[in-house]
Amino acid sequence: MDINAWVWWLVGAVGLGIPLVLTAMPEFGMFAVGAVAASVTAALGGGAVAQVLVFVIVSVALIAVVRPIANRHRNQKPQHRSGIDALMGRSAVVLERVDGSGGRIKLAGEVWSARTLDADTSFEPGQSVDVVEIDGATAVVM
Repeated sequence: MDINAWVWWLVGAVGLGIPLVLTAMPEFGMFAVGAVAASVTAALGGGAVAQVLVFVIVSVALIAVVRPIANRHRNQKPQHRSGIDALMGRSAVVLERVDGSGGRIKLAGEVWSARTLDADTSFEPGQSVDVVEIDGATAVVM
């Protein structure tokens, strides 16, 4: 049974796609794209040397271009905080005395239970406090 070279390149692309899915390493995907490009070269009548060169050039080009872009995006912090992350660092107004054991504040238009970061500190109604963290349904303030 004689199988054309382009079929072998496609088999190689699928073989490289399997570790991509199992390990989530994008480099395997870039090599798989290089194998598909080599398969197209073989289907168009390119020789073995041309096929290998296309595979190497496409794979290396993808790694050289895509990896730095992916690393840059992975290292960026989210531009918009949401949920409890958006509440940390905001100011709130004390509604009921807040000390180490509890109290109430108005934070982002809602009433929250709160406690102070330092157990010896207390805040009286009307004072402004800063939210340091959210611990369950309790805002920790200072």
